[in-house]
Amino acid sequence: MSESTPFEFVCSEIESATSLTSLEARGTVRIALKAAGIEARTATPAQLKVILEKLIPGELKKRGCEDAEGLCKGINTKLVGQKFDSVGAESPEAVFARLGG
Repeated sequence: MSESTPFEFVCSEIESATSLTSLEARGTVRIALKAAGIEARTATPAQLKVILEKLIPGELKKRGCEDAEGLCKGINTKLVGQKFDSVGAESPEAVFARLGG
């Protein structure tokens, strides 16, 4: 099953591998992305790879998930082989317009 964005793929994988609901999985990933200063809609596979290594395991542990590191390593392995719709394709002008006000 191919997801349209890396964010949706990661959330789906977490939901299917844990007892978290879809809403809980999405919220968990969003919290980790926010801590890194990344928006879910523009998160690239490379960014999510780092987030899965550094931040999401801690968030999953807080929610009682066992072997969070192993789960995230498995998701990273699957993430590499996925094809996604264009993400992170915001033009520099759009980024500055969003940041500038």
